[in-house]
Amino acid sequence: MCGITGWVDFGADLRSRRATVEAMTETMALRGPDDGAVWLSPHAALGHRRLAVIDPAGGAQPMVRGAAVLTYSGEVYNFRELRAELEGKGHRFTTNSDTEVVAVAYTEWGEDFVSRLNGMFGFAIWDTEKEELLLVRDRVGVKPVYYYPTDQGILFGSEPKAILANPAARRVVNPDGFASFLMLQANMAGTTLFDGMRELQPGEYLKVSRNGIDKRRYWRLEARPHEDDLDTTVTKVRSLMEDIVERQLVSDVPLGMLLSGGVDSSLLTALAARANTEDVLHSFSIDFVGYSDSFDSAADGLRTTEDGPFIEQVVKHVGCLHESVAVDTRGLSDPDVRRQVLGAWDLPNHLGDMDVSLYLLFRAVREHCTVAISGEGADEVFGGYPWVHDQKVLDIPIYPWMAFQVLRGTPGPFSLFSSDVIERTGMMERLGGMYNEGLAEVPRLDGETPEDARMREVNYLDLTRFMRALLDRKDRMSMALGLEVRVPFCDHRLIEYMFNVPWSMKKRNGTGKWLLRAAAGDLLPESVLQRPKSAFPATLDTGYDDMLRTGLKRILDNGDDEPIRPLINAEAAQEVVDGTDSAGGGTWNRLRTESLLRANAWIKEYQVDVSPLY
Repeated sequence: MCGITGWVDFGADLRSRRATVEAMTETMALRGPDDGAVWLSPHAALGHRRLAVIDPAGGAQPMVRGAAVLTYSGEVYNFRELRAELEGKGHRFTTNSDTEVVAVAYTEWGEDFVSRLNGMFGFAIWDTEKEELLLVRDRVGVKPVYYYPTDQGILFGSEPKAILANPAARRVVNPDGFASFLMLQANMAGTTLFDGMRELQPGEYLKVSRNGIDKRRYWRLEARPHEDDLDTTVTKVRSLMEDIVERQLVSDVPLGMLLSGGVDSSLLTALAARANTEDVLHSFSIDFVGYSDSFDSAADGLRTTEDGPFIEQVVKHVGCLHESVAVDTRGLSDPDVRRQVLGAWDLPNHLGDMDVSLYLLFRAVREHCTVAISGEGADEVFGGYPWVHDQKVLDIPIYPWMAFQVLRGTPGPFSLFSSDVIERTGMMERLGGMYNEGLAEVPRLDGETPEDARMREVNYLDLTRFMRALLDRKDRMSMALGLEVRVPFCDHRLIEYMFNVPWSMKKRNGTGKWLLRAAAGDLLPESVLQRPKSAFPATLDTGYDDMLRTGLKRILDNGDDEPIRPLINAEAAQEVVDGTDSAGGGTWNRLRTESLLRANAWIKEYQVDVSPLY
């Protein structure tokens, strides 16, 4: 896992721009703490920061093989099979890295080789013969890729900060991107909060040449009849999971498991323990100080049970070495930690303590491991979220996760911003428009029952919209610490298979994620198999809410000294400060306060021109 960046300019000689390219590359140092280098040519410059995971001694980049110059981030889990196939065609390898396999595969098969890759990746290949750049993102969007078109070419990077290190990039807010931020939604058109900067979408690649920029999609979900019976389906899911976990355990550096005690992470841990017969498996979880004393299963509708008792059962059952990482309000409120989290994102968000706490967890994990395996994506793939089981939610024509909040009487994440900002960004129109655009993308299957057709829609939105935010969170918080997190449930083969399984197989006898539980039947304690969905924990300490209100009060008191001040609904914000707002506390309501604080810090830290919002 690494950080990539680069610059293509057909109107300049980039060999004279080494200092700028090195500055762009150094912004990725946290993603790649082990090594770094740049490669320069007249019209293309590539930068790379390396986190050494596979073949630490041999995988240095940028890597040159034939006409291909590669800067690569990620893991290709089928690189051994591809290497054997390429060797059969006469190619010879000088390293044991998956990086070299990617470079050689391009020289053999051209741009079509991307469809052969199984993994998570974001990479760029400069073809010295064609003078053409190929910029690629994995199918599901586990690894990020940003780009910024210029008059004579393009800038790109794993994170916005790499692009912003180039003087050609402007730091002006984009109203369309800001509307997506207010809606807790990735912009599927690729627009970001920085005007002119775009995000390559999952399953896409760009070709950049003297003729301009050509964007293409190489993968998308398809609707197909599901022909397997129930028993065969369970067997297929189990077989896929065994193969996926075995592939993702390959590492030349220490590896651990993220264990929450839910069926998702517990299944991965059990499979990893079976496959990893040589060493004791190390697992990690997060715990909040005082969490058990204050736990309320009805507080937010997302956290039904505590993790601790279930984690203990799994650890005892599979025999792993477990460490619980304790987090308190002091750590969550630490200004330096929150600044590091903002720096990891480069963008504001509403995730609040759920990304700060994840950062603190990963910081502890990194003391023991360079690679960790996570259960992220299982709820999207197998239908685990509460909104997919609530017909009242599904009847509301907006994103289901937002409808879930509406029915609970939770104010929108945008409700502390002024009506002028809402109007100028066109957010309310976009809210329905983006939902309808998502539905229009859903592949259809002739003869499907109305229930299966509706659940296919919800599943598609979860996979292509909701999961994006969680994968981004996982990537930013882990890579800011030089930790690679792998997500087996995001293997495209599993997603393609499960996308076409009828809802009646996914949910049976009133049990959500039934297929996954059935596939894990002989691997886990019965209590873990039957545990209901419980989301990533959030702090229950009211001291954290006090910290947020203090920050909001500071913004109100400081007036125009705070750049976000002209953009907020002062009356609503004052009610939050005074504790008189009707919405009360809770995780969902907390997020709207976080949105203001994060946006304010982002504008100041990144010196963003927000005048387009006035």
